Amino acid sequence: MHPILLQLGFIHIYTYGFFVALGFIVGISVVKKQAGTMGINTDQIVDLAFFILIAAILGARLMYVIINFHFFLNNVGEIVKIWNGGLVFYGGFITALITAILYCRIYQLPIGQIADIVAPGLAIGHAFGRIGCFFAGCCYGKTCDLPWAITFSHPQSLAPLGVELHPTQLYSVFANACLFGFLIFWRRYKRFHGEIFLIYMLLYGIIRFAIEFLRGDDRGDIYFHIFSISQIISLLLSFISLCALLWVTYKHQHPKTISLSKP
Repeated sequence: MHPILLQLGFIHIYTYGFFVALGFIVGISVVKKQAGTMGINTDQIVDLAFFILIAAILGARLMYVIINFHFFLNNVGEIVKIWNGGLVFYGGFITALITAILYCRIYQLPIGQIADIVAPGLAIGHAFGRIGCFFAGCCYGKTCDLPWAITFSHPQSLAPLGVELHPTQLYSVFANACLFGFLIFWRRYKRFHGEIFLIYMLLYGIIRFAIEFLRGDDRGDIYFHIFSISQIISLLLSFISLCALLWVTYKHQHPKTISLSKP
């Protein structure tokens, strides 16, 4: 498509980086608005978002480098070129999650409530980021002959040229946008702190697991000759989230047996 959004002499503004940045801005705007309505200090939320951003980029790039270790072993200079694409969501998610937990511990913020505030922002920010993937040609799909198949032609695209492919990036955009809408809708039915975040992890894991079957780019090691590492992580996170939801729901429905604090 269009990997370079704008070129001014030797200055290049890459479409991928632009949409990743836009996704962060939109995501933090959503988070700030929700934090304000819940009485959470928005300045602390902005600081948390900054640390999450740094941790997410580093973690996402590190996981991409690990998955493509043999390539980067012979092309060390390519490691820093994140504007060409190459961020693995789960790598960033894990490092961002650890960073957020540490930040909440240090500043004594309610982890479950903060997680619920952040979850919709993650979904909508991710949707914008996948638009960047689409323009850069990374995270491309397998070949197909469907009416909505896309063909990349730009010489700097990371996707194969002149071949009809599944628009997996756009599948992710649509899925994450729908997930965002559902999380916002579900807030009115929230029963306990952490529920929105657990639902996010459960549904995103299912979405990612399904879309991975249509991905055509290098997915790293394949386990059991079927699953990529991202699918293994998806299954694990979805399973953990489902178990946590069922367990806390049980606690919520049996307050005489086990006490549970409500939001």
